[in-house]
Amino acid sequence: MTGGLAAEAPSARRAGQQTGSGAAVAALRSPLAGLGRLALYLALPAALVAAWQTAYELGYIRPILLPPPTKVAGAFVELAVSGDLFRHLGVSLLRVLEGFAIAVLIGLPLGIGIGLSRLLDRLTDLIIQLTKPIPPIAWIPLAILWFGIGEAGKVYIIFLGAIFPILVNTIDGIRQTDHRHVELARVLEVTRGRFIRQVVLPGALPNIMTGLRVGLMVAWICVVAAELIAASSGLGYLITDARQMSQTDQVLVGMITIGAMGKLLDVVLRAAERRLVTWKSTFSGR
Repeated sequence: MTGGLAAEAPSARRAGQQTGSGAAVAALRSPLAGLGRLALYLALPAALVAAWQTAYELGYIRPILLPPPTKVAGAFVELAVSGDLFRHLGVSLLRVLEGFAIAVLIGLPLGIGIGLSRLLDRLTDLIIQLTKPIPPIAWIPLAILWFGIGEAGKVYIIFLGAIFPILVNTIDGIRQTDHRHVELARVLEVTRGRFIRQVVLPGALPNIMTGLRVGLMVAWICVVAAELIAASSGLGYLITDARQMSQTDQVLVGMITIGAMGKLLDVVLRAAERRLVTWKSTFSGR
């Protein structure tokens, strides 16, 4: 018995050592895997920037048409140090969030109501189908007439761009409720209110989150058009003013800043989606 225990002790120690070494390897692989994913994520943008700079150095690109990355970086630093970039960014961000928030407050309840009610669907379908294809920039003359050249007109244009992706995706999400769940609820005699709260809305969440993400992206697209309405600040104004002054590097700074902010807010919405829609599975190609 004692010999058996003595023989098992080295085996246990070796197993413990192997487990410890396995944990150490796993801990080492995790940061390396993260660095590998980050490198792969940045590989194509870095290659494009390098090719851009090389084409400039070889004389294939005229600086007035497309300044090199080094000049764009210099303009970015100059605008950031002066504070102009952050001032314009703050103004545009506030306008986007205001228009997007109004679109959410109207689009979500209306989309849920249309998805659940055939009567409301029939009442609103023609108006939605007629106004949905109209680009927000076409509303600028009416926005000026209705709201003047103040902030309300700019927020209205952004609202128009954001509401339809939210509305349409919400309606589609409600209508795509699995018919098997509907039949099961009838068999179990589940109340309509409980069925909507516990089955319909959770099932529609993936579509709703997609609508929110697309709506936010369109809101950033519309901010440039909105800031054509007699604006004196904002990233759209920065881009327009720099274009008139032939400062292409500042035009690119404004464009890149819009893209970066859009990406950052999309990351926030995707993180919220992962927390809310825990059952959603994603496919990634090998």
